Amino acid sequence: MSRKITIVGIAGASGAGKSLLARQIYRHLSRHRPPEMVGILTEDAYYRDRSDLSLEQRAEINYDHPAALEHELLYRHLQELRSGRAIEVPQYNYAEHNRTSHTIRLQPPRILLLEGILILHDPQLRALLDLKIFLDVPLDICLTRRLKRDMHERGRTLDSVIHQYEHTVRPMFFKFIDPSKNAADIIVPRGGENHCAQGVILDHLERILNEK
Repeated sequence: MSRKITIVGIAGASGAGKSLLARQIYRHLSRHRPPEMVGILTEDAYYRDRSDLSLEQRAEINYDHPAALEHELLYRHLQELRSGRAIEVPQYNYAEHNRTSHTIRLQPPRILLLEGILILHDPQLRALLDLKIFLDVPLDICLTRRLKRDMHERGRTLDSVIHQYEHTVRPMFFKFIDPSKNAADIIVPRGGENHCAQGVILDHLERILNEK
Protein backbone atom coordinates (compact mmCIF):
# COMPACT_ATOMS: atom_id res chain seq x y z
CA MET A 1 0.00 0.00 0.00
CA SER A 2 1.32 3.46 -0.88
CA ARG A 3 2.38 5.67 1.98
CA LYS A 4 1.92 9.40 1.75
CA ILE A 5 5.36 10.93 1.41
CA THR A 6 6.38 14.48 0.51
CA ILE A 7 9.66 14.73 -1.41
CA VAL A 8 11.48 18.06 -1.17
CA GLY A 9 14.21 18.64 -3.75
CA ILE A 10 17.07 20.99 -2.85
CA ALA A 11 19.29 21.87 -5.84
CA GLY A 12 22.02 24.38 -6.64
CA ALA A 13 25.70 24.64 -7.41
CA SER A 14 28.33 22.59 -5.61
CA GLY A 15 29.08 24.54 -2.43
CA ALA A 16 25.76 26.42 -2.44
CA GLY A 17 24.78 25.01 0.95
CA LYS A 18 22.35 22.25 -0.04
CA SER A 19 23.54 19.83 2.64
CA LEU A 20 23.54 22.60 5.24
CA LEU A 21 19.94 23.56 4.46
CA ALA A 22 18.83 19.92 4.44
CA ARG A 23 20.44 19.33 7.85
CA GLN A 24 18.92 22.50 9.29
CA ILE A 25 15.45 21.53 8.08
CA TYR A 26 15.92 17.97 9.35
CA ARG A 27 17.01 19.09 12.82
CA HIS A 28 14.05 21.45 13.13
CA LEU A 29 11.38 19.07 11.85
CA SER A 30 12.64 16.01 13.75
CA ARG A 31 12.69 17.84 17.06
CA HIS A 32 10.05 16.29 19.35
CA ARG A 33 9.06 13.88 16.59
CA PRO A 34 9.99 10.25 15.87
CA PRO A 35 13.18 10.22 13.74
CA GLU A 36 11.50 8.20 10.97
CA MET A 37 9.19 11.13 10.16
CA VAL A 38 11.94 12.99 8.27
CA GLY A 39 14.75 11.62 6.12
CA ILE A 40 17.64 12.92 4.00
CA LEU A 41 18.84 11.44 0.72
CA THR A 42 21.80 12.81 -1.23
CA GLU A 43 22.22 12.59 -4.99
CA ASP A 44 25.97 12.01 -4.48
CA ALA A 45 25.19 8.50 -3.22
CA TYR A 46 24.10 7.64 -6.75
CA TYR A 47 27.37 8.29 -8.55
CA ARG A 48 27.87 5.27 -10.77
CA ASP A 49 29.95 2.34 -9.59
CA ARG A 50 33.15 2.55 -11.67
CA SER A 51 35.09 -0.36 -10.22
CA ASP A 52 36.02 -1.21 -13.82
CA LEU A 53 38.37 1.80 -13.86
CA SER A 54 41.61 2.54 -12.03
CA LEU A 55 41.75 5.27 -9.39
CA GLU A 56 43.58 7.53 -11.85
CA GLN A 57 40.89 6.97 -14.49
CA ARG A 58 38.10 7.57 -11.99
CA ALA A 59 39.72 10.85 -10.95
CA GLU A 60 39.33 12.12 -14.53
CA ILE A 61 35.57 11.53 -14.74
CA ASN A 62 33.37 14.59 -15.14
CA TYR A 63 31.32 14.23 -11.97
CA ASP A 64 29.25 17.31 -12.73
CA HIS A 65 27.77 15.80 -15.91
CA PRO A 66 24.43 13.96 -15.62
CA ALA A 67 26.00 10.83 -17.14
CA ALA A 68 28.13 10.36 -14.01
CA LEU A 69 25.02 9.71 -11.92
CA GLU A 70 22.80 6.65 -11.86
CA HIS A 71 19.61 8.68 -11.91
CA GLU A 72 17.62 5.66 -13.07
CA LEU A 73 18.38 3.92 -9.76
CA LEU A 74 17.55 7.05 -7.78
CA TYR A 75 14.25 7.32 -9.66
CA ARG A 76 13.38 3.69 -8.86
CA HIS A 77 14.29 4.23 -5.21
CA LEU A 78 12.03 7.27 -4.95
CA GLN A 79 9.19 5.25 -6.45
CA GLU A 80 9.86 2.47 -3.94
CA LEU A 81 9.67 4.95 -1.06
CA ARG A 82 6.42 6.35 -2.43
CA SER A 83 5.06 2.80 -2.47
CA GLY A 84 5.90 2.35 1.20
CA ARG A 85 8.95 0.14 0.72
CA ALA A 86 12.40 0.62 2.22
CA ILE A 87 15.46 1.09 -0.01
CA GLU A 88 19.15 0.27 0.25
CA VAL A 89 21.00 3.55 -0.31
CA PRO A 90 24.44 3.23 -1.95
CA GLN A 91 27.40 4.78 -0.13
CA TYR A 92 30.09 6.78 -1.93
CA ASN A 93 33.77 7.22 -1.06
CA TYR A 94 35.00 10.59 -2.34
CA ALA A 95 38.68 9.79 -1.83
CA GLU A 96 38.35 6.64 -3.97
CA HIS A 97 35.91 8.21 -6.45
CA ASN A 98 33.73 5.13 -6.20
CA ARG A 99 30.93 3.40 -4.35
CA THR A 100 31.69 1.28 -1.35
CA SER A 101 30.36 -2.24 -0.87
CA HIS A 102 27.99 -1.04 1.86
CA THR A 103 24.47 0.35 1.76
CA ILE A 104 22.27 2.02 4.37
CA ARG A 105 18.63 1.04 4.69
CA LEU A 106 16.15 3.93 4.49
CA GLN A 107 12.54 3.47 5.53
CA PRO A 108 9.92 5.71 3.87
CA PRO A 109 9.71 8.95 5.92
CA ARG A 110 6.78 11.36 5.94
CA ILE A 111 9.05 14.05 4.48
CA LEU A 112 12.13 13.21 2.41
CA LEU A 113 14.77 15.88 1.78
CA LEU A 114 16.59 15.08 -1.48
CA GLU A 115 19.61 17.27 -2.19
CA GLY A 116 21.88 17.35 -5.22
CA ILE A 117 23.25 19.51 -8.02
CA LEU A 118 21.28 17.91 -10.88
CA ILE A 119 17.97 16.78 -9.40
CA LEU A 120 16.06 19.60 -11.12
CA HIS A 121 17.77 18.93 -14.44
CA ASP A 122 16.40 15.41 -14.79
CA PRO A 123 12.73 15.51 -15.94
CA GLN A 124 11.82 12.15 -14.38
CA LEU A 125 13.24 13.08 -10.99
CA ARG A 126 11.69 16.53 -11.18
CA ALA A 127 8.25 15.00 -11.70
CA LEU A 128 8.53 13.14 -8.38
CA LEU A 129 9.32 16.25 -6.34
CA ASP A 130 6.50 17.88 -4.40
CA LEU A 131 8.55 20.99 -3.58
CA LYS A 132 11.50 22.17 -5.67
CA ILE A 133 14.05 24.52 -4.08
CA PHE A 134 17.07 26.09 -5.81
CA LEU A 135 19.85 27.75 -3.82
CA ASP A 136 21.15 30.72 -5.80
CA VAL A 137 24.62 31.52 -4.48
CA PRO A 138 27.47 33.40 -6.27
CA LEU A 139 30.05 31.02 -7.72
CA ASP A 140 33.00 32.64 -5.96
CA ILE A 141 31.38 31.85 -2.62
CA CYS A 142 30.63 28.31 -3.78
CA LEU A 143 34.27 27.83 -4.79
CA THR A 144 35.54 29.02 -1.41
CA ARG A 145 33.21 26.61 0.38
CA ARG A 146 34.15 23.78 -1.97
CA LEU A 147 37.87 24.33 -1.35
CA LYS A 148 37.41 24.12 2.41
CA ARG A 149 35.13 21.08 2.21
CA ASP A 150 37.08 19.03 -0.32
CA MET A 151 40.47 19.65 1.28
CA HIS A 152 39.41 19.09 4.89
CA GLU A 153 36.68 16.46 4.51
CA ARG A 154 37.50 14.62 1.29
CA GLY A 155 41.29 14.49 1.27
CA ARG A 156 41.73 16.55 -1.89
CA THR A 157 44.65 18.82 -2.77
CA LEU A 158 44.28 22.51 -3.60
CA ASP A 159 45.47 21.96 -7.17
CA SER A 160 43.04 19.11 -7.80
CA VAL A 161 40.06 21.08 -6.52
CA ILE A 162 40.90 24.13 -8.65
CA HIS A 163 41.59 21.98 -11.73
CA GLN A 164 38.25 20.21 -11.36
CA TYR A 165 36.44 23.49 -10.77
CA GLU A 166 37.88 25.13 -13.89
CA HIS A 167 37.47 22.14 -16.22
CA THR A 168 34.15 20.62 -15.16
CA VAL A 169 32.39 22.23 -12.19
CA ARG A 170 32.02 25.74 -13.57
CA PRO A 171 31.24 24.78 -17.21
CA MET A 172 28.68 22.16 -16.14
CA PHE A 173 27.05 24.65 -13.79
CA PHE A 174 26.24 26.96 -16.69
CA LYS A 175 25.26 24.10 -18.99
CA PHE A 176 23.04 22.03 -16.70
CA ILE A 177 22.56 23.39 -13.19
CA ASP A 178 21.85 27.10 -13.58
CA PRO A 179 19.15 26.55 -16.26
CA SER A 180 17.38 24.10 -13.96
CA LYS A 181 16.45 26.85 -11.51
CA ASN A 182 13.65 27.78 -13.91
CA ALA A 183 11.89 24.61 -12.70
CA ALA A 184 12.13 25.62 -9.02
CA ASP A 185 9.13 26.56 -6.89
CA ILE A 186 11.35 28.56 -4.54
CA ILE A 187 14.68 30.25 -5.34
CA VAL A 188 16.73 30.98 -2.22
CA PRO A 189 19.48 33.62 -2.41
CA ARG A 190 22.42 33.03 0.00
CA GLY A 191 21.50 29.35 0.40
CA GLY A 192 21.40 27.81 3.86
CA GLU A 193 22.28 31.13 5.48
CA ASN A 194 18.99 32.71 4.34
CA HIS A 195 17.02 32.30 7.54
CA CYS A 196 13.94 34.15 6.27
CA ALA A 197 13.52 31.75 3.35
CA GLN A 198 14.28 28.83 5.65
CA GLY A 199 11.45 29.95 7.94
CA VAL A 200 8.96 30.02 5.07
CA ILE A 201 10.00 26.50 3.98
CA LEU A 202 9.80 25.18 7.54
CA ASP A 203 6.32 26.63 8.08
CA HIS A 204 5.11 24.86 4.93
CA LEU A 205 6.64 21.53 5.95
CA GLU A 206 5.40 21.83 9.53
CA ARG A 207 1.83 22.13 8.20
CA ILE A 208 2.34 18.95 6.18
CA LEU A 209 3.62 17.04 9.21
CA ASN A 210 0.73 18.28 11.33
CA GLU A 211 -1.90 17.10 8.84
CA LYS A 212 -4.06 14.27 10.14
